Amino acid sequence: MRRRTFTAAAAGLALAAAAPAQAGTHRVLHVRPGDSVQAAVDAVTGPGWTIVVHPGTYREVVSVPADKAELTVRGASRDPRAAVIVYDNANGTPKPDGSGTYGTAGSATFTSAAPGLTVRDLTLANDWLRADHPDITGTQAVAAYTYGDRTHFENVRLLAHQDTLFVETTALATFDRQYFLRCYIEGDVDFVFGRATAVFEECHFHTLRRDVGFTPKGMVFAPSTARANPYGILAVHSRVTSGAEDGAYKLARPWVPSYETTAWPSLVVRNSWIGPGIDPVTPYTTMREAYPWQTMRFREYANSGPGAVISVLENRPQLTAAEAAAHTRRTYLGDWRPYERR
Repeated sequence: MRRRTFTAAAAGLALAAAAPAQAGTHRVLHVRPGDSVQAAVDAVTGPGWTIVVHPGTYREVVSVPADKAELTVRGASRDPRAAVIVYDNANGTPKPDGSGTYGTAGSATFTSAAPGLTVRDLTLANDWLRADHPDITGTQAVAAYTYGDRTHFENVRLLAHQDTLFVETTALATFDRQYFLRCYIEGDVDFVFGRATAVFEECHFHTLRRDVGFTPKGMVFAPSTARANPYGILAVHSRVTSGAEDGAYKLARPWVPSYETTAWPSLVVRNSWIGPGIDPVTPYTTMREAYPWQTMRFREYANSGPGAVISVLENRPQLTAAEAAAHTRRTYLGDWRPYERR
């Protein structure tokens, strides 16, 4: 595996505050190469701010705390490749202060606990590579870790290998909602995972090529939905492609964390195209023997493509038409309707 390279050029300019919009109720901060995105986040003093990230590569870790509500972080260009936020911590990376390793959540390049967050027209990446660190066994390396209600990503590229996107909630009993529209997400092992109510619409999931001698080489989804939550991860009008050989990947496996054994993972993939990289005969697998995938809430509906062929029905449970009516972006997101603000 080779480290990704990101191309984005611009001259370094200072962080600047733009003139207030909407009669002073909305402020904008501009970040340009040589500046810090985190410094802009720190400068936000209340809800409703916008941070505009100009074309360039920003090698830093960014964390948005819960008190930065209704924040928008967006690229200055509509091309999400133009502005890239990237870093390279992994679960097993030692912290500089000697206090241990970062852990999976702590490895994230971009973290947000803020309700009402919008991220658009950006690339968020973690370019840590296993091949560069054969001594590290904790190989999860997160690009984005989000756990605020009403999190909205649009036209965002999320790049990593293991555990690319961590869609979480603020607490076990809190069913935080997240909506991803026209996003590109790539990785290899469990690269979309967590317990949030997360809707992916018109998204592109891409499994990476892995030079390993075993299969499956990875899984796209690993939900860990709370048992009390009727809705977990929903992928609709999306597609799954692969850089690996045919049948090398599974569509999903359930994640029941050791610290949360009451989880009942939920995943629905519907009206989507599934490419040949996904094993069509046995598209699901089990992470821990005590929690077989067959006992989880895994369902499909009206999918197409070579990876969606149903040859053994019990291996890929299907929703009925009546059941499918209960698994839509509207039912999952409730009174929050970000898809109406296009």
